[in-house]
Amino acid sequence: MKAPILVVGTYVQDLAFRCDRIPTLGESVLGTLAPAAGGKGFNQAVAAHRAGVPTLFVGAVGCDAFADNARAFGRAIGLRVQLVEKPGHATAAAAVLLDRIGQNQIVVALGAGARLRPADLDAAAIRAARVVMCQHETSPAVNAHVFRLAHQAGVTTVLNPAPMRADFTAAMLAHVDVLTPNETEFAALVRRLVPGQRHFTAAKLLALAPAALHALCRRLGVPVVIVTLGARGTLVSQAAGHTFIRAYRVRVVDTTGAGDAFNGGFAAGLVKFNGDVVAAARFGNAVAALSVMRPGAAPAMPTAREIARFLQGKGKAQPS
Repeated sequence: MKAPILVVGTYVQDLAFRCDRIPTLGESVLGTLAPAAGGKGFNQAVAAHRAGVPTLFVGAVGCDAFADNARAFGRAIGLRVQLVEKPGHATAAAAVLLDRIGQNQIVVALGAGARLRPADLDAAAIRAARVVMCQHETSPAVNAHVFRLAHQAGVTTVLNPAPMRADFTAAMLAHVDVLTPNETEFAALVRRLVPGQRHFTAAKLLALAPAALHALCRRLGVPVVIVTLGARGTLVSQAAGHTFIRAYRVRVVDTTGAGDAFNGGFAAGLVKFNGDVVAAARFGNAVAALSVMRPGAAPAMPTAREIARFLQGKGKAQPS
């Protein structure tokens, strides 16, 4: 099974609890439950596929109903899904708390998803792709294996370093072409990798001018660094310079999966725009904007037609 975009990651069964406000420590509140497909890798694969580029998702699951849900969701939308079963381990699940304005808190139990191994992966599918994307919900050993094979074959490699891991090392970046952290993940990378920046925080990042943020990006040693800044927009940093892409103002329903929407949209954009990083990031911004206007993660990813209409100015949002 092959496709232009290969996403190696984790399927997570989201158990989304909607409530008026997120409870404080020790407090209980009433809410409603809405199960949905999720997981960073799976969300990104769905976003890329729905954006109009054939995509293959590879991940590990248990032998349970949640795995059946993953297969059913993939079939329903036509996504190519390759799930490796790990007997004795449960499919990953997440508790997602959502307040009335769509902000969230999430706890994830990776289960079988964390047990994907290099031997589970098809080297031919990696080499046949145009873009390969990984996240930190799979092990560093898997990501290193995937990126090494992809790089040797001239495939563009994209690492979304989410969530940041204690076992992350600079060696992980040796075969990464594009790094896509959000502000929190970028701050953690700077603290670990940039000398003299042990106390760098996301708050300090948000106070930086784009040129200063670009200068920090260049110190990570990756050809392209894209820092997603939520409602503020996105900074694209390349050796030749930087571009700041403003976000769209939209009516936010649910921010769960917004970063995944950007990453999946970006991967699709790389294929659609023949490797033009800035055009791909602009496309990813549109995908993310549309995704937060709906509830859920994977189910909220927009279609190619919806994205095209949005970019033609027929949607409700306008650039900020």
